[in-house]
Amino acid sequence: MKKRISLLLCVLIMALGLAGCSDKSDAASYDSETMESLAEFIISNFSQMEDADMDAFKELSDYQLDYTLMQSGLTIEGEDFIAMMDSWVAAEEECGAYVSHGDYEIEVKSDGYMVSTLAEYEERQATIQFSFNEKEVLESMDVSAKFSMGEILTKAGLNTLLGMGTVFAVLIFLAFVIGSMKYIPVLLDKLSKKNNTPAAEVKPAVVETAPVVEETDDLELVAVITAAIAAAEGTSSDGFVVRSIRRRPSNNWN
Repeated sequence: MKKRISLLLCVLIMALGLAGCSDKSDAASYDSETMESLAEFIISNFSQMEDADMDAFKELSDYQLDYTLMQSGLTIEGEDFIAMMDSWVAAEEECGAYVSHGDYEIEVKSDGYMVSTLAEYEERQATIQFSFNEKEVLESMDVSAKFSMGEILTKAGLNTLLGMGTVFAVLIFLAFVIGSMKYIPVLLDKLSKKNNTPAAEVKPAVVETAPVVEETDDLELVAVITAAIAAAEGTSSDGFVVRSIRRRPSNNWN
């Protein structure tokens, strides 16, 4: 039983050793010349392009761009090519115009290969890196500028000041808002009192009326009195006009 277990362990160790050897041999079988030639082609063309040339590439449709790259012998997707172009433009804005570059170094990754070189720009150096997949197809390009220790510390200080300044500005604003909240109830109280104030009472005007004298419209009584007066005077009743008849305050005859 022990012999069988030891035999199985030996077989497993040999299998793992062979697998490791095969992986190393596969990783070492990449075509370095092809990848370096493609990287050199990209750097050479981008360094000679004007802004108008790059804009012309960006104005092409996806089909036209892919067809143009295929005619040039470049196995690059159109979107990836435009992204590389933008990265190159951003590097020149940060580092100045491109001057030259050194030798290429190839690093084997788990998912492909990394081809890099140290480039010289007018203002500073930068590392240009090209990423290839397992089939050695170029997928991306990245340019990383190299800053001195003084520049790094200066940027770090500015970023710290900016961050702290923003935090303090927000805190001051919050403190102002919180401090102003005590005035809100006072304002609301004033507004509520203003809205609840009753309107001034309008007193109706007193109109004085003259006393009304009671008058009688008894036509028969008027006719009798008119006839009595006419008989007493010995004249006709046509000459008399009775305008009003008033009752005396007292019925006592004096």
